Parts: sequence; C-alpha cells; structure tokens
Amino acid sequence: MKENIKERVLKNKLLIAILLLSFVLRFWRAWEIPPALNWDEVSIGYNAYSIMKTGRDEWGRFLPLHFRAFGEYKLPVQIYASIPGIWLLGLNEVGVRITPVIYGVLTILLTYFLAQEIFKNRRASLLAAFLLAVSPWHIQLTRASFESSLAMGLMTGCLLFFLKGLKKQTWFLLAAIFGGLSIYTYNAERVFIPLFLAGLCLIFRHQLVSLKKKKTMLVAGAIFALFILRLLPTIFTSEAQSRYKLVSFVDDPGFVLRINEARGNLKLPPPLPRLVHNKATHFLSVFSGNYLAHFSPSFLFFKGVGHRQHHVQGMGELYLIELPFLLLGIWSLFKKQKKEIRRLFVLWVGLAAVPVSITFDSIPHALRNLVVLPSYQLIAAYGFINLLTAVKNSKKAAFALIGFSLAAFSLQFVHYLNLYYWKYPINYSRDWQYGYKQVLEYVAENQDEYDRVIITRHYGEPHIFTLFWLAYPPAKYQTVDNLIRYQSHDWVWVNQFDKYLFPDLGDAGTRVSDFKNKFIGQGKTLIVGRPGDFDNEDPVLKSVDFLNGQEAFQISEF
Repeated sequence: MKENIKERVLKNKLLIAILLLSFVLRFWRAWEIPPALNWDEVSIGYNAYSIMKTGRDEWGRFLPLHFRAFGEYKLPVQIYASIPGIWLLGLNEVGVRITPVIYGVLTILLTYFLAQEIFKNRRASLLAAFLLAVSPWHIQLTRASFESSLAMGLMTGCLLFFLKGLKKQTWFLLAAIFGGLSIYTYNAERVFIPLFLAGLCLIFRHQLVSLKKKKTMLVAGAIFALFILRLLPTIFTSEAQSRYKLVSFVDDPGFVLRINEARGNLKLPPPLPRLVHNKATHFLSVFSGNYLAHFSPSFLFFKGVGHRQHHVQGMGELYLIELPFLLLGIWSLFKKQKKEIRRLFVLWVGLAAVPVSITFDSIPHALRNLVVLPSYQLIAAYGFINLLTAVKNSKKAAFALIGFSLAAFSLQFVHYLNLYYWKYPINYSRDWQYGYKQVLEYVAENQDEYDRVIITRHYGEPHIFTLFWLAYPPAKYQTVDNLIRYQSHDWVWVNQFDKYLFPDLGDAGTRVSDFKNKFIGQGKTLIVGRPGDFDNEDPVLKSVDFLNGQEAFQISEF
C-alpha cells in the first residue's frame, strides 16, 4: 500500500512537472516569439478590446456571434476568451497571447485525463501529456492566438466528458457545452464536431441504450441541439458563404478551368471526356488528394507544412522518434483494445482531415487539421508503454529502450528548440508582419506634429495594426466621420479613418509625389513606406528592419 501511495505521489509530481514545462515552453518570450502579432492576432485582440470597452465590435455590432473583421467573419469564442487577458495585461503581445498559453496548458491536462479514461494506465497518460507538452505542432499554435488550438482543446474536453458520461450522466452536460463552444470557435469544427459526436453515439450505442435514467443525457442532447439550431440560420448567410468562398476549392476560379483543360487533353470521342472529367470526378480527385496529403510521412515527420506562421520549418509536425511508437500503438489498439476504442480512434483520425480537404490553399494544412493531434500523442504513448511492458522482464532491454528513446528524443527536441526559439524569429519575421509595432510606436510619439499619417498597405491590413498599437478608442472608431471602408472580392479594405490613410504606395496616383501634390499647402504629413517608395531628396526620419537585417519600412515627411 505504501508503494502504491508513493507511486501515486510520484506520478502526481510528474504531471505537475509536465504542466510547468508546457507553460514554460509556451510562455517564455511569447511577447517576441513569434516575432510579432500577425493581422489575425491583432484583429482578435482589438475586437476583444472593443467589446470590453463598448460591448460592440469594430463594426459597431453589439455582442456579435460573427465578427466581420476583414470580411471573413471570425467566430466568437476566441475573441471573447481573449478579453480577460487584455483586461489584466493590456492591449499588447502578452495580453493577446496569454489566452492561448493558458488553454494550451489546460489542453495538456485534458489529454492526460482523456488518456486515463481510455487506457486506464497512468504511465500512458503521463507520456501522452508529455508528448503534447513538447509537440512542435502544438507549441507553434498555442504561443500565438489561433482559433483552431482553442477548438482542439474544447474538442478534447468534449470527448473526455462524453466518455465519462457513459458512467455518470452529468458529464454529458459538459460534453455538450464543450462541443457546442468548439463549433463557435473554428470553422472546421462545424463539420467535424457534429459528425464526430454522431459517430460516438453510434459506436457507444449499446452503452447509451443501457443507461437506466436517460433524462440528463437527453438534456445534454438538447443543449447541443440548441448550439446547432442557432448555427443553422447562419449557414446560408453572407457570413458563412464569404468564409467558404475564401477557402473552398469548389469556389476557386480555376476549378472549372481545370476540368475543361483535362477534357481537352483527353483524346476520346464525345461524350466520353465529359463522363471522365466533370465536377463530381474532379471534386473526388482533388478531395482524395488533399485528404491523403494529411497522412503523408513528409507532412507528419520530415517537412511539415510550408506555411511559415503555422510551422517552424526544417522538421515534421511530429518528432521522428514518435513514428515507431505510433505504428506500434496502432497495432496495440487493434490487438488489445475493445472494438469501441478502436473505432473511436478510427473515427477521430478519419474525420479530422475531412473539413480541410475541401480547401485549396496550403495543403496539407497544420492549422485546419490540428484537431487530430491528441490522437497521435495518445496512440504513440500507448505504443511505447506496451513495448516497455513487453520487455519489462529484461532489465537490459528495458534500459536500452528507455535510453535509446530518451537519446533520440533529446537530439530532436534540442534541434527543435534551436530552430524555433533562435532561428525562426530571425528568418521569418516578415511572415509575421514584423515592423508595424515599431512604426506605430514612432507614430504615437510624433503624430501630434502632423496633420495626417500615411501608411503603406504593402505588408497587409495597416488599419488594424494602427487601431491596435495606438489603442485607438473603439467608441471613436465606430463613429468616426471620415471612415472609408468597403468590401471587394470577399475582403474588406480600409482606406482611411481619422487622419490615417492606407494607400498602396507606388501605384499610379498613390505615389509619394502624388500625395505631395495633393496635400501641398495643407499642413505636414508623416508617411510610412518601403525602401524605394521615396525620392532621394525625401528625408528618412526612421528606418525599421526585419530581424534578418532586411529593411522593411522607412518613415519620412513632407
């Protein structure tokens, strides 16, 4: 009994250590790695700030369920969840990023309890939590404000509480709430969560039917149905359609063109080309290719994704050392686990890539497929513990297994730390819109001397950075008279508000010389552009470089 108590205390200490490690890996230098807040983080932060100050978003809408933002209509949970951090820590990097850090750590705790619920093995549970704590995939997406990482955490809780509900029905209530919140957090979950819960109900139908009192379960079902019913009216609205058009390959202008091109290349008599190449066959071909790409060894273990905000570059989404244990875990699941558990993992892994497979950009996609990640950690941990159990009678074999695994992991982990915390911010600061903060700090200090401020939109969405870094009063922005904002090609553009203008500097009619002529005799102008936007005689008041030394912005005046 004493040994059991000692073992339990040790494992509790290990769990606390894992959670502390996960916090350090996510919070250390989060204000400077990633090297800047990107436009989505700034949009999330400013809309949270606007709600906190006025109860309305940047568009003046009261407590919306869809935030129009750049015209892509962000979902609400991440924005509302960001309010406490901004309230406590301010409108800055830490205020925005403390929220993903916290729910990232909580997701690791949920994964521990989920592993315990599935495997009934604390060693497997601790290892699964540890693998997620040090996961490059998870660290990348919980050090910055990405909606998908919160959605994944909510989904993990939903599954945990569903499984616990099979024993005590009150847990079903939490499962319904977590699942419902997930579909209001990230668009991919609007497809994944309903299908996943329906699949779980089918897999565990015998246990659900055998429950003696079903009242609580039915209440939970009604709660989740309310989330869905509130969602249904928005599916065919401009909010939902705008996001779908931005990412779906069916709405890609090249979709029909590629079908016609394929028909033209097929040397068969009519109507055979139409039978071989049509919308249905092309959809199936593209969808299946996208789907399988998310299971490729290149994506998972060697290269990851090319999207530099979503991946550190230079390694896979998972550590290579996880591969043999993942394969062994799959074998162990089918060899040792009940059919319901096997089917649960097949459902989870199989459904995760479905929503992302109808999109056309950046395939495979680490962000939209993130919901699958805990399943890989659970399976790999289960595989390792089963192998360790198999060699437990041989101390040499057990020590060799542990020693080799630790050595291989340590090498890969140190390699990752070097890539992410030292090389990544220098190499990819431009991809994070680095420089806006430094520019706007200069603007904030000097803008009272000028009648207008012009900022190039070359690096994307300067208006939202201006609102954020100047902490521009939301109530004032919602009612500003000279706001020039319009939507084109499913995207919102802001050309001006107050004394701030955001042109494409360098285009015909918007060159620096054009603005000099336009505002001649109308006071002083502070102008922010790129190197090359200015004439040789224009004074350079300040220059802002990317972290690799390349010049990003120049600030001048006339």
